[in-house]
Amino acid sequence: MSTGMISRRTWMASTVALLAALPLTSALAAPFESSRITVRTEGSGPDVVLIPGLNSSPRAWASTVAAVPGYRYHLVHVSGFAGQPAGANKEGSVAAPAAEEIARYIRESNLKQPAVIGHSMGGTIGMMLASRHPDSLSRLMVVDMHPFLGTFFAGPGAAPAKVEAVADGVAAGMRAATPDQRSQRANDTIAGMVNTEAMRPGAVQDSMGSDPDVSIRAYRELIVTNLIPELPKIGVPVTVLYIQPKNVPLPAEQFDAVYKGAYAPVKHLTLKRIPDSAHFIMWDQPQRFQAEVKEFLSGQ
Repeated sequence: MSTGMISRRTWMASTVALLAALPLTSALAAPFESSRITVRTEGSGPDVVLIPGLNSSPRAWASTVAAVPGYRYHLVHVSGFAGQPAGANKEGSVAAPAAEEIARYIRESNLKQPAVIGHSMGGTIGMMLASRHPDSLSRLMVVDMHPFLGTFFAGPGAAPAKVEAVADGVAAGMRAATPDQRSQRANDTIAGMVNTEAMRPGAVQDSMGSDPDVSIRAYRELIVTNLIPELPKIGVPVTVLYIQPKNVPLPAEQFDAVYKGAYAPVKHLTLKRIPDSAHFIMWDQPQRFQAEVKEFLSGQ
Protein backbone atom coordinates (compact mmCIF):
# COMPACT_ATOMS: atom_id res chain seq x y z
CA MET A 1 0.00 0.00 0.00
CA SER A 2 1.42 3.38 -0.99
CA THR A 3 2.19 6.22 1.40
CA GLY A 4 -0.26 8.38 -0.58
CA MET A 5 -3.10 5.89 0.05
CA ILE A 6 -2.34 5.86 3.77
CA SER A 7 -2.36 9.68 3.84
CA ARG A 8 -5.68 9.86 2.04
CA ARG A 9 -7.27 7.35 4.40
CA THR A 10 -5.89 9.18 7.39
CA TRP A 11 -7.27 12.46 6.04
CA MET A 12 -10.69 10.92 5.40
CA ALA A 13 -10.84 9.42 8.89
CA SER A 14 -9.89 12.76 10.42
CA THR A 15 -12.53 14.57 8.37
CA VAL A 16 -15.26 12.11 9.37
CA ALA A 17 -14.27 12.46 13.01
CA LEU A 18 -14.35 16.26 12.73
CA LEU A 19 -17.83 16.27 11.15
CA ALA A 20 -19.09 13.86 13.78
CA ALA A 21 -17.90 16.21 16.48
CA LEU A 22 -19.77 19.19 15.04
CA PRO A 23 -23.25 20.07 16.33
CA LEU A 24 -25.85 18.46 14.11
CA THR A 25 -27.44 21.82 13.25
CA SER A 26 -24.11 23.19 12.01
CA ALA A 27 -23.16 20.15 9.94
CA LEU A 28 -26.55 19.60 8.34
CA ALA A 29 -28.14 23.05 8.36
CA ALA A 30 -30.52 23.37 5.40
CA PRO A 31 -30.79 26.55 3.34
CA PHE A 32 -33.62 28.82 4.44
CA GLU A 33 -36.77 28.10 2.48
CA SER A 34 -39.96 30.12 2.47
CA SER A 35 -42.96 30.48 0.19
CA ARG A 36 -43.42 34.10 1.29
CA ILE A 37 -39.95 35.62 0.96
CA THR A 38 -36.57 34.89 -0.58
CA VAL A 39 -33.32 36.28 0.80
CA ARG A 40 -29.89 36.62 -0.77
CA THR A 41 -26.76 38.00 0.84
CA GLU A 42 -24.05 40.36 -0.34
CA GLY A 43 -20.83 41.48 1.33
CA SER A 44 -19.32 40.58 4.67
CA GLY A 45 -19.36 42.13 8.13
CA PRO A 46 -22.11 42.91 10.63
CA ASP A 47 -25.53 41.75 9.46
CA VAL A 48 -28.07 44.17 7.97
CA VAL A 49 -31.51 43.11 6.71
CA LEU A 50 -32.92 45.23 3.87
CA ILE A 51 -36.67 45.09 3.15
CA PRO A 52 -38.06 46.79 0.03
CA GLY A 53 -41.52 48.27 -0.37
CA LEU A 54 -44.75 47.39 -2.14
CA ASN A 55 -44.14 46.02 -5.65
CA SER A 56 -40.39 46.56 -5.21
CA SER A 57 -37.34 44.33 -5.44
CA PRO A 58 -33.86 44.42 -3.90
CA ARG A 59 -32.80 46.70 -6.78
CA ALA A 60 -34.01 49.53 -4.51
CA TRP A 61 -30.92 48.95 -2.35
CA ALA A 62 -28.25 48.39 -5.03
CA SER A 63 -26.66 51.85 -4.88
CA THR A 64 -26.74 51.87 -1.08
CA VAL A 65 -25.10 48.45 -0.78
CA ALA A 66 -22.37 49.53 -3.20
CA ALA A 67 -21.75 52.82 -1.38
CA VAL A 68 -21.77 51.44 2.18
CA PRO A 69 -19.45 48.40 2.24
CA GLY A 70 -18.30 46.51 5.31
CA TYR A 71 -21.60 44.79 6.08
CA ARG A 72 -23.29 41.52 5.19
CA TYR A 73 -26.55 42.59 3.61
CA HIS A 74 -29.54 40.27 3.61
CA LEU A 75 -31.75 41.39 0.72
CA VAL A 76 -35.37 40.38 1.15
CA HIS A 77 -37.67 39.86 -1.83
CA VAL A 78 -41.36 39.45 -0.97
CA SER A 79 -43.12 36.74 -2.98
CA GLY A 80 -45.54 38.11 -5.56
CA PHE A 81 -43.57 41.32 -6.13
CA ALA A 82 -41.28 42.22 -9.03
CA GLY A 83 -41.32 38.90 -10.85
CA GLN A 84 -41.35 36.58 -7.85
CA PRO A 85 -44.07 33.88 -7.84
CA ALA A 86 -46.84 34.63 -5.36
CA GLY A 87 -46.28 31.47 -3.35
CA ALA A 88 -48.11 31.55 -0.03
CA ASN A 89 -48.89 35.23 -0.58
CA LYS A 90 -51.52 34.22 -3.13
CA GLU A 91 -54.14 34.71 -0.43
CA GLY A 92 -54.62 36.57 2.83
CA SER A 93 -52.33 39.18 4.34
CA VAL A 94 -48.88 39.87 2.96
CA ALA A 95 -46.94 42.24 5.25
CA ALA A 96 -47.66 40.55 8.59
CA PRO A 97 -46.75 37.02 7.43
CA ALA A 98 -43.61 38.41 5.76
CA ALA A 99 -42.56 39.91 9.10
CA GLU A 100 -42.97 36.50 10.73
CA GLU A 101 -40.88 34.88 8.01
CA ILE A 102 -38.10 37.44 8.40
CA ALA A 103 -38.10 36.74 12.15
CA ARG A 104 -37.77 33.04 11.33
CA TYR A 105 -34.98 33.77 8.84
CA ILE A 106 -33.05 35.72 11.47
CA ARG A 107 -33.51 32.91 13.98
CA GLU A 108 -32.71 29.99 11.69
CA SER A 109 -29.74 31.78 10.12
CA ASN A 110 -28.33 32.43 13.59
CA LEU A 111 -28.06 36.16 13.00
CA LYS A 112 -27.20 38.05 16.15
CA GLN A 113 -29.64 40.95 16.30
CA PRO A 114 -29.02 42.47 12.86
CA ALA A 115 -29.86 46.03 11.98
CA VAL A 116 -33.02 46.27 9.86
CA ILE A 117 -33.82 48.89 7.22
CA GLY A 118 -37.22 48.92 5.55
CA HIS A 119 -38.58 51.20 2.83
CA SER A 120 -42.32 51.93 2.56
CA MET A 121 -44.10 48.61 3.14
CA GLY A 122 -40.70 47.32 4.22
CA GLY A 123 -40.85 49.92 6.98
CA THR A 124 -44.21 48.55 8.09
CA ILE A 125 -42.74 45.05 8.13
CA GLY A 126 -39.76 46.37 10.10
CA MET A 127 -42.06 47.90 12.71
CA MET A 128 -43.98 44.62 12.99
CA LEU A 129 -40.70 42.78 13.46
CA ALA A 130 -39.45 45.22 16.09
CA SER A 131 -42.69 45.23 18.10
CA ARG A 132 -43.56 41.54 17.82
CA HIS A 133 -40.04 40.11 17.95
CA PRO A 134 -38.15 42.78 19.88
CA ASP A 135 -35.13 40.59 20.59
CA SER A 136 -34.54 39.75 16.93
CA LEU A 137 -32.88 43.02 15.89
CA SER A 138 -30.55 45.67 17.25
CA ARG A 139 -32.00 48.77 15.59
CA LEU A 140 -34.54 49.77 12.94
CA MET A 141 -34.58 52.37 10.17
CA VAL A 142 -37.95 53.16 8.60
CA VAL A 143 -37.68 54.91 5.23
CA ASP A 144 -40.72 57.05 4.45
CA MET A 145 -43.52 55.10 6.08
CA HIS A 146 -46.17 56.24 8.56
CA PRO A 147 -47.28 53.70 11.19
CA PHE A 148 -50.93 54.16 10.16
CA LEU A 149 -51.64 54.99 6.52
CA GLY A 150 -55.35 55.07 7.29
CA THR A 151 -54.76 58.56 8.70
CA PHE A 152 -53.97 59.83 5.20
CA PHE A 153 -56.73 57.90 3.44
CA ALA A 154 -59.67 58.31 5.83
CA GLY A 155 -58.60 61.36 7.82
CA PRO A 156 -57.21 61.80 11.35
CA GLY A 157 -59.24 60.02 14.00
CA ALA A 158 -61.36 58.10 11.51
CA ALA A 159 -63.19 55.12 12.97
CA PRO A 160 -61.84 51.69 11.97
CA ALA A 161 -65.02 50.98 10.02
CA LYS A 162 -64.47 54.08 7.90
CA VAL A 163 -60.84 53.15 7.27
CA GLU A 164 -61.94 49.66 6.22
CA ALA A 165 -64.55 51.11 3.87
CA VAL A 166 -62.05 53.47 2.27
CA ALA A 167 -59.53 50.64 1.88
CA ASP A 168 -62.17 48.42 0.29
CA GLY A 169 -63.01 51.20 -2.16
CA VAL A 170 -59.35 51.64 -3.11
CA ALA A 171 -58.95 47.89 -3.61
CA ALA A 172 -62.11 47.69 -5.71
CA GLY A 173 -60.89 50.49 -7.94
CA MET A 174 -57.57 48.73 -8.45
CA ARG A 175 -59.28 45.43 -9.29
CA ALA A 176 -61.50 47.11 -11.88
CA ALA A 177 -58.53 48.54 -13.80
CA THR A 178 -57.82 47.20 -17.30
CA PRO A 179 -54.26 46.16 -18.18
CA ASP A 180 -53.74 49.48 -19.98
CA GLN A 181 -55.10 51.41 -17.02
CA ARG A 182 -52.86 49.43 -14.67
CA SER A 183 -49.83 50.26 -16.80
CA GLN A 184 -50.73 53.95 -16.89
CA ARG A 185 -51.33 53.98 -13.15
CA ALA A 186 -47.94 52.34 -12.52
CA ASN A 187 -46.16 54.95 -14.62
CA ASP A 188 -48.03 57.83 -13.00
CA THR A 189 -47.46 56.47 -9.49
CA ILE A 190 -43.73 55.96 -10.02
CA ALA A 191 -43.42 59.44 -11.53
CA GLY A 192 -44.81 60.81 -8.28
CA MET A 193 -42.61 58.58 -6.10
CA VAL A 194 -39.29 58.97 -7.92
CA ASN A 195 -37.96 62.39 -8.90
CA THR A 196 -34.86 60.95 -10.56
CA GLU A 197 -36.11 60.06 -14.04
CA ALA A 198 -33.29 57.61 -14.76
CA MET A 199 -34.46 55.39 -11.91
CA ARG A 200 -38.11 55.26 -12.93
CA PRO A 201 -37.98 52.50 -15.59
CA GLY A 202 -36.69 49.89 -13.13
CA ALA A 203 -39.36 50.79 -10.60
CA VAL A 204 -42.07 50.57 -13.27
CA GLN A 205 -40.70 47.21 -14.39
CA ASP A 206 -40.87 45.91 -10.81
CA SER A 207 -44.40 47.23 -10.42
CA MET A 208 -45.66 45.70 -13.66
CA GLY A 209 -43.89 42.45 -12.82
CA SER A 210 -45.82 42.17 -9.58
CA ASP A 211 -48.85 39.94 -9.13
CA PRO A 212 -51.85 42.33 -9.23
CA ASP A 213 -53.85 40.43 -6.63
CA VAL A 214 -50.93 40.26 -4.18
CA SER A 215 -50.32 43.97 -4.68
CA ILE A 216 -53.95 44.92 -4.08
CA ARG A 217 -54.27 42.86 -0.91
CA ALA A 218 -50.96 44.17 0.41
CA TYR A 219 -51.98 47.77 -0.31
CA ARG A 220 -55.30 47.30 1.46
CA GLU A 221 -53.48 45.71 4.41
CA LEU A 222 -51.18 48.71 4.67
CA ILE A 223 -54.12 51.14 4.74
CA VAL A 224 -56.00 49.36 7.53
CA THR A 225 -53.01 48.35 9.69
CA ASN A 226 -52.55 50.67 12.65
CA LEU A 227 -49.18 50.02 14.30
CA ILE A 228 -49.26 53.04 16.61
CA PRO A 229 -50.57 50.97 19.56
CA GLU A 230 -47.64 48.56 19.07
CA LEU A 231 -44.89 51.18 19.01
CA PRO A 232 -44.39 51.20 22.82
CA LYS A 233 -43.26 47.57 22.52
CA ILE A 234 -40.25 48.60 20.44
CA GLY A 235 -37.22 48.89 22.70
CA VAL A 236 -34.47 49.21 20.09
CA PRO A 237 -33.38 52.56 18.60
CA VAL A 238 -35.56 53.61 15.66
CA THR A 239 -34.57 56.08 12.95
CA VAL A 240 -37.33 57.39 10.69
CA LEU A 241 -36.54 59.24 7.47
CA TYR A 242 -39.54 60.82 5.79
CA ILE A 243 -40.51 63.23 3.03
CA GLN A 244 -43.53 65.42 2.45
CA PRO A 245 -45.25 64.38 -0.78
CA LYS A 246 -45.92 67.12 -3.30
CA ASN A 247 -49.65 66.35 -3.22
CA VAL A 248 -49.94 67.00 0.54
CA PRO A 249 -50.45 70.80 0.71
CA LEU A 250 -49.86 71.21 4.44
CA PRO A 251 -47.43 73.66 6.02
CA ALA A 252 -44.18 71.86 6.77
CA GLU A 253 -44.60 72.33 10.52
CA GLN A 254 -48.04 70.76 10.43
CA PHE A 255 -46.87 67.79 8.38
CA ASP A 256 -43.89 67.30 10.72
CA ALA A 257 -46.31 67.27 13.65
CA VAL A 258 -48.23 64.39 12.05
CA TYR A 259 -45.08 62.26 12.02
CA LYS A 260 -43.93 63.37 15.47
CA GLY A 261 -47.31 62.56 16.98
CA ALA A 262 -47.55 59.15 15.32
CA TYR A 263 -44.07 58.03 16.36
CA ALA A 264 -44.18 59.58 19.84
CA PRO A 265 -44.63 56.19 21.59
CA VAL A 266 -41.22 54.97 20.36
CA LYS A 267 -38.80 55.04 23.28
CA HIS A 268 -35.57 55.74 21.35
CA LEU A 269 -36.52 57.75 18.28
CA THR A 270 -34.59 59.77 15.71
CA LEU A 271 -36.95 61.49 13.28
CA LYS A 272 -35.59 63.27 10.22
CA ARG A 273 -37.34 65.04 7.35
CA ILE A 274 -35.44 64.66 4.05
CA PRO A 275 -36.01 67.69 1.79
CA ASP A 276 -36.05 67.73 -2.00
CA SER A 277 -36.92 64.07 -2.34
CA ALA A 278 -39.84 61.90 -3.32
CA HIS A 279 -40.69 58.53 -1.80
CA PHE A 280 -37.55 56.69 -2.98
CA ILE A 281 -35.10 58.71 -0.90
CA MET A 282 -32.25 56.31 -1.71
CA TRP A 283 -32.54 57.32 -5.37
CA ASP A 284 -33.50 60.99 -5.13
CA GLN A 285 -31.03 61.94 -2.40
CA PRO A 286 -28.44 59.12 -2.56
CA GLN A 287 -25.58 60.91 -0.84
CA ARG A 288 -27.76 62.10 2.02
CA PHE A 289 -29.38 58.70 2.33
CA GLN A 290 -26.07 56.85 2.33
CA ALA A 291 -24.74 59.21 5.00
CA GLU A 292 -27.82 58.53 7.12
CA VAL A 293 -27.37 54.77 6.69
CA LYS A 294 -23.70 54.99 7.71
CA GLU A 295 -24.62 56.97 10.81
CA PHE A 296 -27.42 54.53 11.63
CA LEU A 297 -25.23 51.46 11.23
CA SER A 298 -22.31 52.96 13.16
CA GLY A 299 -24.39 52.56 16.31
CA GLN A 300 -24.28 48.76 16.07
